Amino acid sequence: MQLLQGEEIEDLLRSCESGAYHLEVLDTYETPEEAEPFRKFLAGEPDDYEWGADWWALIHDVTATGRAVRRARIVTEPHVDYTRWGLVVADQNMAVGEEIRYLPRHLIDPAELTTDDFWLIDDRTLAFTIFEPSGRYVGWGISHDPVIVDHARVVWNRVWDKAVPHAEYIRT
Repeated sequence: MQLLQGEEIEDLLRSCESGAYHLEVLDTYETPEEAEPFRKFLAGEPDDYEWGADWWALIHDVTATGRAVRRARIVTEPHVDYTRWGLVVADQNMAVGEEIRYLPRHLIDPAELTTDDFWLIDDRTLAFTIFEPSGRYVGWGISHDPVIVDHARVVWNRVWDKAVPHAEYIRT
């Protein structure tokens, strides 16, 4: 498995032909980059969202050419603080063209999921999101193994089909 970091990840996303699909299965992420914005959210302080500007510019570059960027989040209800924050931050993602759906954890059998977050790129490249035990984001572990990619595609389609679009989810 190859590890991609920084510009290599950006290049992979920019080079996708049809789309990039991201499955998130954890209820909370403790990445140092998000610590201050998350603290502000918990304190009710305003956020200028500058911390994510580079990422959102990248996603805009991809979606502006008609390629899909989709995110499906498996969430526990009632929500933990991080999920509540993610529901707010999602507006930034959607503003640059990303589609986001939510699936309450109790509506899917855990055996039908993966235990790791992943990105499925053009239905042929699988990128596992890698974190250190401390929560620090490391990069993407890449696989082109057709068996692994096919399994991820089945999981992705199952989740995406059951999940609810962001606007509908926040109304309920």
